Amino acid sequence: MAEIFQRDGTWAFDGSTVRITPGLHRSVPLFRQTYGQVVVPLEAVAGVVYEPDRKRGRLGLRLREGADPLLQATAGRLPDAADPYQLAVDLDRSGVAEYLAEEIRQALLLDQVPTGPTQGYLLPGPPVPVSVRSSDGTVSFDGTQVRIDWSDISDRVKRATGPRIIALGDLVRVEWLPNSGAGDGFLRFVTRETAHAKLPPEKDPYALDLWGSTRRDLLTALVATAVTARLPHPSTRTFTSPGDQTGHPPCPGPTAPPADHHDVLLRRLRELGELHRDGVLTDEEFTTAKAAVLRGF
Repeated sequence: MAEIFQRDGTWAFDGSTVRITPGLHRSVPLFRQTYGQVVVPLEAVAGVVYEPDRKRGRLGLRLREGADPLLQATAGRLPDAADPYQLAVDLDRSGVAEYLAEEIRQALLLDQVPTGPTQGYLLPGPPVPVSVRSSDGTVSFDGTQVRIDWSDISDRVKRATGPRIIALGDLVRVEWLPNSGAGDGFLRFVTRETAHAKLPPEKDPYALDLWGSTRRDLLTALVATAVTARLPHPSTRTFTSPGDQTGHPPCPGPTAPPADHHDVLLRRLRELGELHRDGVLTDEEFTTAKAAVLRGF
């Protein structure tokens, strides 16, 4: 067993798995503490490196493309401190870090682990149900559907459309960009019907606009990862037609909604019509909100 204990966390390698546990120090980002322990099978590892520095070195684990839904969902946009596959190492522990890295390298060679893309996820992602409250609203995922409940300060177009419920089978992909403090981020759920929509996140009823606490908004990556882990793996995506870039088969024709959904649809449309007549919604906002409601049903 090769192990290294640091303020930011602990890495342990037993020959077949790398067990990464976040530290309890207050400097460890909330995202890492919430995401918890990550157990990486050796077959998911592409390489490991230790980079010494004058103040603190850095131990980095590189995973094979397509092995981890977290990396797939965040696309390299996680801040370094929140990245579970990087560990800051004190200078007096450099020898331990180099030993751990060498042990992993030797195991990769002995097991002849390929470095190319995987054909499926080798890590599970966060468990469900998972729910995160952000600046724009609360997003929840139970394994079968996503639900967004807008906050009181969400754009009025979003609030006018009501809670957004998206079935997992309707999703094409999840797009995530963190709130950096200098610029807004977003969590967008792309469906077959909205794949080519160009609405900005603050107006898009299928997206959370992330502009508040960077510490808390970063937790939306938990939902993005949980959903990504349950979508078809990138290796299975194929183009179904010249105009289709989603990798999904053509959508079947529309079916009649259940009676209770029909009643909700009519009520929502009446509410939007009243808001439009009262001048609460502009013509453009009414059109956008109406289209969003119809797509949702």
